[in-house]
Amino acid sequence: MLKNILCTLLLLGVYVLNTPMYAQEKPLYTALTKEHKSLVRIAAFAAAGDLDNLSIALNDGLSIGLPIKTIQEALIHMYAYAGFPRSIRGLQTLLAVVEERQAKGIVDIVGRDASSVVDDRSKYERGKATLEVLTGVKESETKTGYAAFAPPIEVFLKEHLFADLFERDVLTYLERELITISVLSSIGGVEPMLRSHLAICINLGCSPSYLQEFAMLIKECIRQEYRYTVDKVIVDILYYK
Repeated sequence: MLKNILCTLLLLGVYVLNTPMYAQEKPLYTALTKEHKSLVRIAAFAAAGDLDNLSIALNDGLSIGLPIKTIQEALIHMYAYAGFPRSIRGLQTLLAVVEERQAKGIVDIVGRDASSVVDDRSKYERGKATLEVLTGVKESETKTGYAAFAPPIEVFLKEHLFADLFERDVLTYLERELITISVLSSIGGVEPMLRSHLAICINLGCSPSYLQEFAMLIKECIRQEYRYTVDKVIVDILYYK
């Protein structure tokens, strides 16, 4: 018990020392809400193609009041990380669950569509600005790594992922990132991307306790061989971000 308390205090101290001053003005998320927990399970099972457990998670999500269109948006968002097939299978599973609940006389919250985007900037510039908000880092004009090696993918990321998808206000930035790290944890083999998006979560205000709770939850949903990796990446990001 004492060991756990000391570890938690140490992680909190590391987090504070490594957090930029501007981040102190942002909200601090210390625990997952029931809605966030539901989105984690839905994204993880959908990304893995575990449709039986996805059906259970979808029923649970609807039962706690997650709107249908919120869940739709989560499954749409995940295609950018797990591909269209997993996303569409997830949406098909959601449709079947909704129809089954309707047949039983269950009335679920429908939710709302995304608002129209009114912005004169190009999609590239909008996506670039969104990414800067997410990371808290100004984008360099000089491209390196994969962005320099294959420029079209960098354009697609800015214009589609960070403009077309992230601008849809059905989900918050934090909810989109929570879905993203759930998908990346579930598919495995993408540790650099998982690390980057966990860093975004910290920039958006997630505390060590929030990420630790995420790790405990996601490990219940993903394959055993990926569980150690999730723990390791979260420890790395808290100590060495």
